[in-house]
Amino acid sequence: MDLKAWLQRCPIIAILRGIKPEEAQPICDALEKTGVCIVEVPLNSANALSSISILSSSFGDRMLIGAGTLTDPSHVAEVAAAGGKLIVTPHADTAIVRAAKSAGLIAVPGFFTPAEAFALLHAGADALKLFPSEVLGIPMLKALQAVLPPNTIVIPVGGVDAERIQPWMKAGAGGVGVGSSIYKPGDSPAAVDAKAKTLVQTTRSI
Repeated sequence: MDLKAWLQRCPIIAILRGIKPEEAQPICDALEKTGVCIVEVPLNSANALSSISILSSSFGDRMLIGAGTLTDPSHVAEVAAAGGKLIVTPHADTAIVRAAKSAGLIAVPGFFTPAEAFALLHAGADALKLFPSEVLGIPMLKALQAVLPPNTIVIPVGGVDAERIQPWMKAGAGGVGVGSSIYKPGDSPAAVDAKAKTLVQTTRSI
């Protein structure tokens, strides 16, 4: 499936920053049961590639598993080797986008300005990560929609919680990236299940 199809199943990208390999499978199992189907493991988490490999092996046939916080094009091959299919960056790096697309992966790079947004789309980005969204705000998203190509998927990331999901989605966001509001290091699967259920329910009531 392409990214749009995954987001139609559930528009939440669960960002598991700080997760450990031994936690990965039970946490992702809890997420899957709530309906979350996109999971990002930031590369600045301990042994991130091991976690991605575990999740890709266990859930890769029914969930979109990938990596975030990529800062160098060489990371793309490492993620692909671990079975990841999604590449997310915090910044506007067209070289990482091109590397991801060359490897057949989904690329969601971060951007802060319209100039960055257009450069990333030109490089082949599948969607754009509006980051940090709590700084840029909904007015930025609405302004961009007037100039970006039709059907461009913009995904706010940063400070997104249960209260902010609906305003972002109603403003035209194609999905949302959720970090600490869905998982914090040390959270039990039960805690993640409870938080994810609340978030998913919020998306279904829009």
